[in-house]
Amino acid sequence: MNKPLSNLISQAFGRFASKRFSPSIQGWINRTYVKMMKLDMCEFHAPESYPTLNALFTRSLLTPRTFETSKEVMIAPCDAFITECGTVEDFKALQIKGMAYDVREFLTSHVTVDASIESGEYINFYLSPKDYHRYHVPLDMRVTKAIHVPGKLYPVNIPSLKKRLNLFIQNERVVLECEHDGVRFYLVLVGALNVGQMVVNFEPSIETNKDTTQIKVHEYETIALQKGEELGFFKMGSTVILIAPQGMLDVTIAAHMHVKFGQTIAMLNR
Repeated sequence: MNKPLSNLISQAFGRFASKRFSPSIQGWINRTYVKMMKLDMCEFHAPESYPTLNALFTRSLLTPRTFETSKEVMIAPCDAFITECGTVEDFKALQIKGMAYDVREFLTSHVTVDASIESGEYINFYLSPKDYHRYHVPLDMRVTKAIHVPGKLYPVNIPSLKKRLNLFIQNERVVLECEHDGVRFYLVLVGALNVGQMVVNFEPSIETNKDTTQIKVHEYETIALQKGEELGFFKMGSTVILIAPQGMLDVTIAAHMHVKFGQTIAMLNR
């Protein structure tokens, strides 16, 4: 099987990022990365304390963040830049201004995309290499399906979003079909260049950036998650996309804003 160059590069970088160098060399690598990417480490351990570059990428918070616990509030699932945010129109959402894609193709035929999504809401959360890479549950919910869709690992930064049509559909992703109070919505984890791996805590069998083209569907009855709970993490920056049905959310953020995990991003109408 001929793998795309972006996937081969990501696998090679992943091997480097997972390698344990001597403490002095690893400390230098980590400090250099922090300086180059301008990481804010005030919520984390010192850079040299992480045994690999991947451990630094996937660092966890030293102190849990506080957030609004009311059931009417949806919180940001991650630290991110909002590249786009708006209303789905005729099943079309924007990856960036002027570049639309079909949400039905993006979510795949393995989920039930009903008419409520045709004019629903979407939010694109872009995690840059400098961001906290863990993603969390935005509201109390139940996961009914996890669909692993192999694909390419193109960059998902602004320049790439502007030049590559249907980037989100081409890239590898994990589609989570979720429910809150009987209302179905979707969280999609989109892979990207460099490492290209996504970890889903409740489904360790999902292995991304591997030599496979087969879509795998996992179905559940009892995966109940609480708001703020850690859902998993990217091994490098990438994108989380939220797609909700019409009438579910009153979104309180806008495109081109920076958000932090735990920040209120929407009020629930149901």
